[in-house]
Amino acid sequence: MSMSSSLNAGVAGLAANASRLSTISDNIANSGTYGYKRAESTFQSLVISNGSGIYSAGGVRVTSQRLVDQAGSLLTTGNSTDLAVRGRGFLPVTNSAAVGAEFDQDVPFLLATTGSFRTDSQGFLKTESGLTLLGWPASADGTVPLFTRDTAVDLEPVRINVNQFAGDPTTRLELGVNLPATETDSTASGTPFDLSIEYFDNLGTSQNLDVEFSPTIPVTGSSNEWTMTFRDSASGGAVVGEYRIEFDDTRGNGGTLDSVTLLSAGGAYDTTTGSFSVNVAGGPLEISVGGLNEGVGLTQLSDSFAPTQISKDGSPVGNLISVDVDKNGFVQATFDIGITRTVYQIPLVDLPNPNGLAAQDGQVYQTTIESGSFFLWDAGDGPTGDILGFALEESATDVANELTDLIQTQRAYSSNAKVIQTVDEMLQETTNWLCLESGGNYSMAFPSGLLFGFVMLRGQGFR
Repeated sequence: MSMSSSLNAGVAGLAANASRLSTISDNIANSGTYGYKRAESTFQSLVISNGSGIYSAGGVRVTSQRLVDQAGSLLTTGNSTDLAVRGRGFLPVTNSAAVGAEFDQDVPFLLATTGSFRTDSQGFLKTESGLTLLGWPASADGTVPLFTRDTAVDLEPVRINVNQFAGDPTTRLELGVNLPATETDSTASGTPFDLSIEYFDNLGTSQNLDVEFSPTIPVTGSSNEWTMTFRDSASGGAVVGEYRIEFDDTRGNGGTLDSVTLLSAGGAYDTTTGSFSVNVAGGPLEISVGGLNEGVGLTQLSDSFAPTQISKDGSPVGNLISVDVDKNGFVQATFDIGITRTVYQIPLVDLPNPNGLAAQDGQVYQTTIESGSFFLWDAGDGPTGDILGFALEESATDVANELTDLIQTQRAYSSNAKVIQTVDEMLQETTNWLCLESGGNYSMAFPSGLLFGFVMLRGQGFR
């Protein structure tokens, strides 16, 4: 029994080392594959105890595992949508068959740590192997709504319209004008001063906000008072705001705003922010004229009318020129008019046991019971790392270590083969002795089952 257990142990050793050789060869073959996670074989001894005082070899059992939590080095590339996860977490992806479909049990939810994504003919960000990047769509204003974090139902394929146009409406205007102090004297002509300011509506069309400053002429002295009227070209020249503004003429505060009073239309003046809102055709437009006694925005000094500062947000329609993904996973579309707009957010998927994921073709993985429940984090938040654009993750294979393991495996395989050869020679000696003792009759002293196994082993090439 002890001799046959030695034979079985040798055969088990051959099978275990052959399995280890398979993982090593796979690792070496994928040493240049981006995002590849190396596989590893581990051996476990089997113990057989018959209680007779004679040792029986139990052999060895092999288990193989893919080390998904071991990351490779990051390589810089020239493509902004080459993405790699730096740290813990996975990019959510799916295959090309899921594009345009609803997420349910029939649509695969896959995970990857890196990918070279480029727009296809329909604008979807895909890899050459057909993996499509998933993300949460942003609203028109660039904000990302609140989505569920423990399910993939709100994720959708990231689609970039390369022929996309965008306009940025004007929502805020900073108005700085110096009004001539001499025009509020009793001897002044009372001629109003006009100023036309361009702004952009919700469709990116250029519109004008016409401002008229009319001085109040007193009977004697100086009033230091003006009427400021706003007319919107997009509303047919209608008055959208009318205010009475008064200036201080005391020492130290001379020429600064003393009060702003709403007369008609428009919103009330906020002394904290120094601004008010007027409703143009496309919606509210906040206008900042400066705080009281600050000396910025509207002033009344000297005898000259001069715009000192006119700045505003917004821009005309522009063409999409590039797409980038920042470290927090926001997909940013940049237009040739200088604006950048968030169009998607890519979350990072985290699980309790990444090594429990089921490996699929193309360096992607699928969740299993062993991997645990997943959660979608904002990149750079919680336990997850961040997302790098212009980068790919290299293979986790260390060729030098794999070649060392290859030598060890070859030696172990040869040693197990030597064990089988030795057992074969010992069985041959036993057979020869039994033949001499029994006059050549095998059946008299040699168990038929062991003899059959021995003959079969010899027939398979063991000597």
